[in-house]
Amino acid sequence: MQKPDVAAFFDKRTFSLQYVVADPRTGDCAIIDPVLDFDEKSGSISTSNADGLLSHVEKRGWTVRWILDTHPHADHFSAAHYLKGRTGAPMAIGEHVKDVQELWKGIYNLPELPTDGRQWDHLFADGERFRIGGIEARVMFSPGHTLASVTYVVGDCAFVHDTVFMPDGGTARADFPGGSAEQLWKSIAGILSLPDETRLFVGHDYQPGGREVRWESSVAEEKAENIHLAGKSEAEFIALRQARDATLPMPKLILHALQINIQGGRLPQGEENGRSYLKIPIDAFPNAVW
Repeated sequence: MQKPDVAAFFDKRTFSLQYVVADPRTGDCAIIDPVLDFDEKSGSISTSNADGLLSHVEKRGWTVRWILDTHPHADHFSAAHYLKGRTGAPMAIGEHVKDVQELWKGIYNLPELPTDGRQWDHLFADGERFRIGGIEARVMFSPGHTLASVTYVVGDCAFVHDTVFMPDGGTARADFPGGSAEQLWKSIAGILSLPDETRLFVGHDYQPGGREVRWESSVAEEKAENIHLAGKSEAEFIALRQARDATLPMPKLILHALQINIQGGRLPQGEENGRSYLKIPIDAFPNAVW
């Protein structure tokens, strides 16, 4: 099985993992889940994370062929649009982003928002194949955490976003609008049906117990050691996931981030003073944990 080069970049502010995956033979690469830095206290935007990804690519002499998001993130802004401007590479996401757009269009009361996914250059269908250089890649529709989540399988690697975390971190929450613990279980089962030696790269690491950050496991490790999965039946997993989700507050940036991320990382259009403004709905989640 083909083995791409994978470099991980950790954003401590949001505990997010970003990746550059490359075919070193051809020098072609893809950037996965890039972070656009946002400080909610001051409203400031920075491109430090995204520029770090570009610096890595430039040092290697590689060419960015794809900018990929696994789903519209609830805890950080996507840097996809910024990176497209810097590299010219197409932006892509799973085709069910249209369902997420339709859902959040109502939450934000954005009647003019296009909900056909036109904000991206390409929408991937389940099972669709593409290439990064000479390395074959394919897309697995992996809903549950969100309506639109996909897994990118690239050679012997799978970028599993927010389905499973490292074995000591368990699994992703499934209580966001459009989420489902039942769907999450089925998506995880699909991921864990990949060959045992498949390298899995997670979307977040919350460093349980204060350990050093980790981002790579394998199908075999997750099946044997994941604290939410090993030895659990579907019913047990769903009960565990739903009970845990009921105790979790919303991510601090969910209302900031989704209005950006359902538009491919584009900031709101500037007003007459040249400044952009975010729109925060009041009581969008009236029963949320504080």
